[in-house]
Amino acid sequence: MQRFRGVLQAGHSVRRLGFLSHQRTYLAQPYFAQNDDVQDQVLVEGRANSRSTILNRPDSLNAITTSMVARLKKLYESWEENSDIGFIIMKGSGRAFCSGADVVDLYQLINEGKLEECKKFFDTLYKFVYLMGTYVKPHVAILDGITMGAGAGISLPGMFRLVTDKTVFSHPDTQLGFHPDAGASFYLSRLPGYIGEYLALTGDKLNGVDMIACGLATHYCLNARLALIEERLGKLITDDASVIESSLAQYGDLVYPDKRSVIHNAVANVYNNLLTKDTVKRKGVEHCQHHSQADCNSYQKPAPSADEAYP
Repeated sequence: MQRFRGVLQAGHSVRRLGFLSHQRTYLAQPYFAQNDDVQDQVLVEGRANSRSTILNRPDSLNAITTSMVARLKKLYESWEENSDIGFIIMKGSGRAFCSGADVVDLYQLINEGKLEECKKFFDTLYKFVYLMGTYVKPHVAILDGITMGAGAGISLPGMFRLVTDKTVFSHPDTQLGFHPDAGASFYLSRLPGYIGEYLALTGDKLNGVDMIACGLATHYCLNARLALIEERLGKLITDDASVIESSLAQYGDLVYPDKRSVIHNAVANVYNNLLTKDTVKRKGVEHCQHHSQADCNSYQKPAPSADEAYP
């Protein structure tokens, strides 16, 4: 009964964003201790009826590595069938939730000819994204601060996505000569109008209000009130998604997109009326042409860190 209720709750959540519910067979795996460095990079907090994972590489804006994703996957698998755990929380330390994959590390691996290790990273990452997209227990991602690329991929498939006035969302993959991955082609393509195509082509940034407006986030609160929400969630003894949602809404704020916002333009039908698929592609080409010389020069250099991209 507990699993059946959890599946219904998860299915309801993913349908709100357009995710499809997939059936998955698995065995709950126990957590095996790893080296101290990895444990320090993914911290765990235990509460009455919940667990919190904390991405803890603040100097790298919590960019994720293979070992970090592997630890997350083992933890989440072991918690999924633990009847003593009702729901899960994920957050980041410092001024970022997660800036995405550690592209500097991947760049160095490629230069050293360690392609199999690069493949292992993406294999581990995509499997964890799938796990998140089919997770049966309520999940709360606190997207406070920078949330880029794979950082969105490991959080948006969850049931609740809490954003703040500090949230900055982006998929800057094309600026690095890559493409939006980790589930991005699924959720970006389901945004209103052609916002998803625009974000994928340009890497433009959304704030927390924008994310609420287009459905990427489920709840919004000021950063100053986050501690109250976390305290409230920590006292809950439940696996009922409606109870968790009420607690999130209790400290939430009603917000509307700013007139300069990407989403405000969408609400005003600018994207729907003026940016057809052809013009979205044209705008993307113009954006690339405008930055072509700088980009060409940058591709000859090591990939920038997230801290350099978002000073």
